Amino acid sequence: MKVKSIKTQIGDWAFVLICILVGFICLAPMVNLLAKSLSASEYLIKHEIYFLPKGFNLDAYEYVFKDATYVRSFFWTVFLTVICALVSLTMTSLCAYPLIFDKLKGKGFINIMITITMFFNAGLMPNYLLMKQLNLLNNPLVLIIPSCLSVYNMIIMRSFFYGIPDSLRESAEIDGASYFKIFTSIYLPLSKPVYATLALFYAVGRWNGYTDALMFVTKKEYYPLQLFMYNILNNINSVEISTQEGFSTPGLTESLKDAIVMFSTIPILLIYPWLQRYFIAGATLGAVKE
Repeated sequence: MKVKSIKTQIGDWAFVLICILVGFICLAPMVNLLAKSLSASEYLIKHEIYFLPKGFNLDAYEYVFKDATYVRSFFWTVFLTVICALVSLTMTSLCAYPLIFDKLKGKGFINIMITITMFFNAGLMPNYLLMKQLNLLNNPLVLIIPSCLSVYNMIIMRSFFYGIPDSLRESAEIDGASYFKIFTSIYLPLSKPVYATLALFYAVGRWNGYTDALMFVTKKEYYPLQLFMYNILNNINSVEISTQEGFSTPGLTESLKDAIVMFSTIPILLIYPWLQRYFIAGATLGAVKE
């Protein structure tokens, strides 16, 4: 067994310490929020909460779960996230799959036009006027259709498809399989890593998104959870939180804000471990081989 040199061991320990430090920096804000959401108001007013709760109570969480507005917004956001992920993966597949065929006419021009959209955008006002002309304002479809395809994710999927041997496709073509049959029988089963990775990208993007709802939606029943958080954290009166009975004091209001942040963050954190084993493979293989 080869023994590592002292310099190598020092380097390994330094790398471990750096990873621990980075992990602590990432986790510290979440731990602080969790502690404040579980603490009594008098300690929050005095700013005495750091990483451990004081005066442990669940008043803020009880209020969140009892308020139908937040619960409805939560389940609406979950539904919206699932639908957006499915629609986005479908659109990404339909765009990426044809572009792997060299005999596709205009393939180079299509690739250029698609890539241009990564660097140039019409801007806020033209997008708003477009949504208005399409009658998508205050329509739940405005939260799905405009963001249903990411060019960056499409390039990752296309590159992953390139990594699948052409011999598999050619043998299926010889057997008389259609393009759709080739996709469902060969490419789809072999592309689980990239699909899991892009599903995570799309789901996190939709779950954390609120700017499109802020610009295009005024009906509260279509508010995603992140927009409620945005309104609360910026003290916008359209979301009546701090004026509710029992939550008019600064400490309780702060505790409620932290509880809502945790309420909206934990679900997406719980999903990641299930997709982690696919994440690295999908992100690296799809991004390297072209």
